[in-house]
Amino acid sequence: MTDSRFRISDDDRYARLELIGWWDQRRLREARVLVVGAGALGNEVLKNLALVGIGHVTVIDFDNVENSNLSRSVLFRASDAGRPKADVAVAAVENLNPDVATRAIRGNVLTDVGLGLVREMDLVIGCLDNREARLWVNRMCWKVNRPWIDGGIQEINGVAKVFQPPDGACYECGMTDADYRLIQLRYSCPLLRREEMLGGKVPTAPTVASIIGGLQVQEALKLLHGMPVDAGSALVFNGVANQFYKTQFQHREDCLSHETWEPIVKTPLVRGKSLEEVRDWLWADREIGVDTLELDRDLVTEVHCEACQTGKTIMRAHPAVSAVEADCENCGEPMVSRMQHMIDVDSALAELPLDQLGVPDREILHLTSGDASIYLELSAE
Repeated sequence: MTDSRFRISDDDRYARLELIGWWDQRRLREARVLVVGAGALGNEVLKNLALVGIGHVTVIDFDNVENSNLSRSVLFRASDAGRPKADVAVAAVENLNPDVATRAIRGNVLTDVGLGLVREMDLVIGCLDNREARLWVNRMCWKVNRPWIDGGIQEINGVAKVFQPPDGACYECGMTDADYRLIQLRYSCPLLRREEMLGGKVPTAPTVASIIGGLQVQEALKLLHGMPVDAGSALVFNGVANQFYKTQFQHREDCLSHETWEPIVKTPLVRGKSLEEVRDWLWADREIGVDTLELDRDLVTEVHCEACQTGKTIMRAHPAVSAVEADCENCGEPMVSRMQHMIDVDSALAELPLDQLGVPDREILHLTSGDASIYLELSAE
């Protein structure tokens, strides 16, 4: 009698994969993966996730397809020009494998992703082109204890990094003073985002995107199957010399990313509620008082010109505000941005809906009650 494990059915698209001894297609079908970035690297990652049958894939990207993407992005076509990358990418994934449930988010990971969404995932794959976004993803994953796999490419070189909280080294552990300075260069004197810095393009070839994207998904498969990974390390590929080498990051005790939020309480509240309403719900449900809300993203309340003594109200999260908005209309000089990191429950801002305080959908609120911290997960709108 032939062992059924060694029978290959032409009707089962995963039959050849399941011949791999440790392969568990049911586990992959149940898996939830967030892909941050749908450029050349993101295309390769998404293609691979679709082929192996990852059950639930969410993609976030704020950009549109351009003709220059077509030489490096396997999921895009000339007819897609001008359309959101996230939408085009998930449509292509569904076409590759209808078994995959997809979700597209057209937005910026710095401002439009709540921690509740990250907490829903089994892992996160970063396909980003700047340190600021990587640092943000790293801190989000650490807060909700989710592994993430970073990838980076330039010309024909690349690197793949695996990070697994809450122990071990993280992305920020490997950052240098020069990395922090480069992040600061993205902001102007009033500490607001410089549009021209965001417009930079990194030259890459499709070949290295395939190599690094393949490594990222291979590490994801190992994590999803509970196999060991070399967390806190980077696998660097030199495409000129065709050489790989590995470097290990050292765990930094003073690293600001090593913060895990627990326990997290799910609530029926949405971001249309005010801090006052959150306070009332928490008291009614658990008889716990609230003093302040600590914002993950600094809130720019206004910009003010010291010379002209004029200004204007902003009320948006810091990463969503451009430096151009802080140019004084009277004298043309940069205005000073005024920000809030903490909202007192008795302040006027506590009466506003949370979305007007820069809180994204499904955020996890960090509240304080005396010396204690409380973490409340908002429901989806």
